[in-house]
Amino acid sequence: MKTRYRVILISILVIMLVAIRFFENSLFYDPLINFFRSDYLLHIIPPMDMAELMLNLTFRFIMNTFICLAIIYIAFQNINILKFSVILYAVLYLLGVVAFIFLVLNIEREHYLALFYVRRFLIHPLFILILIPAFYYYHLSRKRMN
Repeated sequence: MKTRYRVILISILVIMLVAIRFFENSLFYDPLINFFRSDYLLHIIPPMDMAELMLNLTFRFIMNTFICLAIIYIAFQNINILKFSVILYAVLYLLGVVAFIFLVLNIEREHYLALFYVRRFLIHPLFILILIPAFYYYHLSRKRMN
């Protein structure tokens, strides 16, 4: 695939990630969005439907993950890198969800910030910011070896 088309496809995928973020209030149930936008340290955590929250959190994670995996594949065109990324995203999801559920069920004011960051890591495609440079470095080091 020509570099020009790869750049265009990756740009479209990044716009899709931005659209998910831009329309988050209308697309997903998440009472914690407004909670963390306010002065959350002075308030108690709002009541929430955990089943619906987890379903929406999972759906959002999957949407972001598929787009990120497409970006990774288009950028590197290597099926092994894609397989490794799928495993990393699955492990990240499992660890993140366990931490999120634990924090929500055992929430105290001093854990609000931990809940904020775990939730942020699950609902935003931050992991790709780590993977792209890592895979690029791997790609360059493999080129030097050959």
